[in-house]
Amino acid sequence: MPRTTSPVLIGRSRELETLTATVAAAPSVAFVEGEAGVGKTRLVAEMVAELVDEPDDGPRGDPPWTAVAYCQPLRDPFPYGVVLECLRLCARQVERVRGRLGPVTGVLRRHLPELADALPPAPPGPGDAAAERHQVFRAVRDLLAALGPTVLVIEDVHWADEGSRQLLRFVMTDPPPGLSLVMTYRREDLPGDAPLGRTFRPPPGTTGVHLSLAPLDAAGVRGLVEGILGRPVEAGFAETVRERTAGIPFVVEEITCALRALRGRLRTDGTTARRLLDDVRVPVLLREAMAERMHALPGDTRAVAEASAVLGMPATVELLGAVAGADHGRAQVATLLERAVLVEAAENAYGFRHALAQRAVYDALPGPRRQELHLRAVRELARLTPRPLVRLAAHSRRAGLTEDWLRYSEEAADAAVRANDTSTAMELLRAAVAEPTVRAEDVNRLALKLCECALIGLHHREVTDRIEQLSRDARLTDEVRAEMHLWLGLLLIRETGALDRGRAEIELAVEALHSRPERRLRGMSVLAVPCMGTVPFTTDLMWLERVEAAVDTLAQGSLRTALLANTLCARTISGSPGAAERLRLLPSVSEAEAAGALHDLARVYANLADGCSWTGHYGRARDFLHSGLSLAGRAGASYIAGTAEATRVRLDWYSGAWDGLAERADRLARTYAHLLPVTSELHLVKGWLATARGDWDGAEAAFRDTRMDQPESAVVPVAVAATGGTIALLLHRDDTAAACAYADRGAALLRRKGLWVWAGEVACQAVEAYLAAGRRDDAHAFTDELAAGIAGFDAPLADAALTACRAWLADADGDGAAAARLFEDAVVRFRALDLPYQAARCTEWAATRAADTATLTALARTYEKLDAPVDAARCRHLLRGTGTATPSRRGRRGYGNELSPREREVATWLAEGRTNREIARTMFLSRRTVEEHVANVLRKLGAASRQEVRHRLGHHHDPPRTPVPP
Repeated sequence: MPRTTSPVLIGRSRELETLTATVAAAPSVAFVEGEAGVGKTRLVAEMVAELVDEPDDGPRGDPPWTAVAYCQPLRDPFPYGVVLECLRLCARQVERVRGRLGPVTGVLRRHLPELADALPPAPPGPGDAAAERHQVFRAVRDLLAALGPTVLVIEDVHWADEGSRQLLRFVMTDPPPGLSLVMTYRREDLPGDAPLGRTFRPPPGTTGVHLSLAPLDAAGVRGLVEGILGRPVEAGFAETVRERTAGIPFVVEEITCALRALRGRLRTDGTTARRLLDDVRVPVLLREAMAERMHALPGDTRAVAEASAVLGMPATVELLGAVAGADHGRAQVATLLERAVLVEAAENAYGFRHALAQRAVYDALPGPRRQELHLRAVRELARLTPRPLVRLAAHSRRAGLTEDWLRYSEEAADAAVRANDTSTAMELLRAAVAEPTVRAEDVNRLALKLCECALIGLHHREVTDRIEQLSRDARLTDEVRAEMHLWLGLLLIRETGALDRGRAEIELAVEALHSRPERRLRGMSVLAVPCMGTVPFTTDLMWLERVEAAVDTLAQGSLRTALLANTLCARTISGSPGAAERLRLLPSVSEAEAAGALHDLARVYANLADGCSWTGHYGRARDFLHSGLSLAGRAGASYIAGTAEATRVRLDWYSGAWDGLAERADRLARTYAHLLPVTSELHLVKGWLATARGDWDGAEAAFRDTRMDQPESAVVPVAVAATGGTIALLLHRDDTAAACAYADRGAALLRRKGLWVWAGEVACQAVEAYLAAGRRDDAHAFTDELAAGIAGFDAPLADAALTACRAWLADADGDGAAAARLFEDAVVRFRALDLPYQAARCTEWAATRAADTATLTALARTYEKLDAPVDAARCRHLLRGTGTATPSRRGRRGYGNELSPREREVATWLAEGRTNREIARTMFLSRRTVEEHVANVLRKLGAASRQEVRHRLGHHHDPPRTPVPP
């Protein structure tokens, strides 16, 4: 069955250690205080489990006898009930000590019939109630003393009867030497100020401790959620769960189990968590617990709690009282604080401890009562300055004030956009247009606002789905419907797997928008961008020329800047030599700001950075990127910032700045999970990094995630580059046939698109694969097509790759001198582009053919510095093949009991569970050499087996980063 709690105790290690030590130091008494659901029972259960599981020959010998009993919230509790519940469980222990039982213990025969046969005869009754009670108290203490080491755990002492409290005080005032008493309670439910009726101080010689359990922090919540789900979750998800549950473990467990029921739909990012937690049902146990608390409140106090539930956020005493209809509310709020129904969430602002408690109370309200409270909330909130528009919109809707709801929603959305909070704006507008009773004129206006917000910010699939449904809404005019197709298309081309659908929607809009020429131009400018889809470049060029002709007639303004964002991107990314001249058409930042076009100008620079990075103008790309990110931040353009960050990740790959790059790419991929233009570039870089580090499976998965196998719905230059990466991966694996198949696919995609300036990331790999398979004619044909395809275009990366291809061909044709010259030229070109990894690969090819050991030695170090261990190992292998000693990476020093650099590599791969054969293949070493290294690793780490290496490596070395190929 699925787990309903974590298999390990989370966030209570210090408290468990303290409690266990206190129990071990008998006689002792421990109080464990905490609100409902905070984990008192789990803590004492873990303590009991430690006592039971301790081996017989442990430090304390045999474990103590342990009993656990629970106080019950009974209207007429039984005298001494919970203590007797504990003692009735000790029949076996009493049998063993019956000879040591004093005569007074016989008093318990009538209270504990389960023990009657083992107890002494009952002494005559004293005939006085007080004296009889004294006999019972002495009997209980004597019985516990006879039992020897004993642990009594009494849960929920706040519900204990007064007799039990007095009995426990009597016993613990002069406790038996072996007795440890553990009591749990909720302070808010105590009948007085102390769990035993009055303040209790342990007598001299008795160990005492008072533990107060606080809610879990963010790390604790994350650990608890991961323990229940059985998989990692993101920090943002856990933090959102903590906010909604106040870190109370019981509530965290309940809500996590409810979320787990979503199965495949559960994503663990922070944004998803917020939306899911708004919709998930309040767990039954929590709903019942809150109902019980509410029923115990006086009527006027309950009304204030209900007002707090309706307001849904912390509020002042005055506001709570006004919404509840109470004269003042101060006394009622004080009572609610004492009963722990409300807390002071901020200074002089009171609300429920967590959102689920608030929802439990809200959901229990009858409909008319809810509506009445919402109406009062609208009236009171409308008097505030500034008006809380979002809250007014929510209360107006629930009060049935439709016109007010729409007005407040639109005002709040406009204010949110001005504050760069597009997520809030989208949620408000999405709810408004989804309401079927909203008038047509309102839907037409609000639908377009929703589209504009979605394009600015990070929309979710639900927003796209809502807009797609809305585009078929009968209330829309034909003009607005056509515009909706345009906006829908713009959103779809961003989404994974929907690029072809998006392009189709834009084409439909362009055909229908004749009455809106400015919107039509926007659609045409998107169709002009060549990287979106496999439509031939000649078609893209046709759209581009038409839009550019219109741009030249437009005055400076928002429309012109928006069109330039696409046309300049199209010119740059296609390597058009005249692209730089058209930069003069751009407005200055101040002009764009004055025209309300700052968002569009940010997109211009981000697109220019992306275009330059694909053709090889990396310095220009970084300059444009800096401007784009700066402007995107000022404009609150989250989507543009995401595309720019993806470009920056790729530029860092090119420049060799790989430290932490994979982690950065992972983090961004989670943030922009459904946005294809962002994630596909990030997956590409992850694939490149994984290949360089020998993680073949990870590389294959990353390249596949770029959608290179579905180029119609992929970003084409990314698909081309991922194809090149896959060829390199397959060549590493010596799978030449599969590498050639991907080379054929890459060539076919370039021919289909008719734009060879993007071949820089696939050309060398394709030619190498063809030559390795003996397909020299195909290698020559590919190189000739590349040369013809980039003639007249500005594509320095493709030019450098073409030179390297020609070097490969010269080498294959036996012209060593030409090959050496061309390889040297390629290296110069790659270095001029600041591409250290590509330059190193060309240098390696040339050095291998010339048996240049000095260069290979330097290259091994270069690859290591780049964190490309597979390439470094290959260079060392090549050096061994020349008869040259492998370059030492340790200098003159000896390593003694420390791992040498090579042993560290072996240890890393051992920690990943790889076999000697797999390690030997990756490191280009013999099996015998690897076996020697493995033996050294086991000895130096003190590991008894290969399975222990991961644990030892985690203690003594950096965690492994590089999986090993199969």
